[in-house]
Amino acid sequence: MRIATWNVNSVRARLPRLVPWLEEHQPDVVCLQETKVVDDLFPREYLEDQGYNCEVFGQKTYNGVAILARHGMEAVVRGFPDDDEDAQKRVIGCQVEDWLVLNLYVPNGSEVGSDKYRFKLDWLARLRRFLDEHYDPSDKLVVTGDFNITFDDRDVHDPEKWREKVHCSTPEREALAEVMAFGLHDALRKHHDEAGIYTWWDMRGGAFPKDQGLRIDHFLVSAPALGSCTAVDIDREARKGKGPSDHAPVVATFEG
Repeated sequence: MRIATWNVNSVRARLPRLVPWLEEHQPDVVCLQETKVVDDLFPREYLEDQGYNCEVFGQKTYNGVAILARHGMEAVVRGFPDDDEDAQKRVIGCQVEDWLVLNLYVPNGSEVGSDKYRFKLDWLARLRRFLDEHYDPSDKLVVTGDFNITFDDRDVHDPEKWREKVHCSTPEREALAEVMAFGLHDALRKHHDEAGIYTWWDMRGGAFPKDQGLRIDHFLVSAPALGSCTAVDIDREARKGKGPSDHAPVVATFEG
């Protein structure tokens, strides 16, 4: 089972990149964030032509998540159970064979101390309650997506520049640790312990060629999933060239 996560920063704008990438890599499951399109306008026909079923949960201009799968998807969930009608579209999950997949676009937070920052911390607390109420750490569970949080300074190109800034602040990292305490593990760190592995680079200032990035796109997996995880790879090639997303796709490979 190969599962990919990719913040595409507009699925329609990124179709010329997404479709060839799917054709080349052919992951079993693909979790997309920031699709930025209402469900009726999601370009599913292009993705179905690549052999994928599509489950979507989007809104106009902002946010939006989707799961593509070569297999059937069951038990699809959209949003948190206590979301109101106007809630941002940031959560979609499903079951693929005996795997449970939860795709998240965690709020950015804007800047430390802002209303959006407090919303982010509250959202992460709601995520932990959602996991407690609907999942079990003994499941083959994969929680993935754009978390907009680094775990530690290994995930940051310039730790001093980013010290206590959004994505790297202590309250965010503590909130992420509370989510992890459900029984999740950072799958990439099973295979790579070194610093300097990034998944996002600012579009400004030549950040990508300078490799001035952050690792904010994660695979958080239960112990059974971690035991079968054989690789986690970041496709930097997909970040190169004309018209990329600011994120690179990340692919986790599992036996079975």
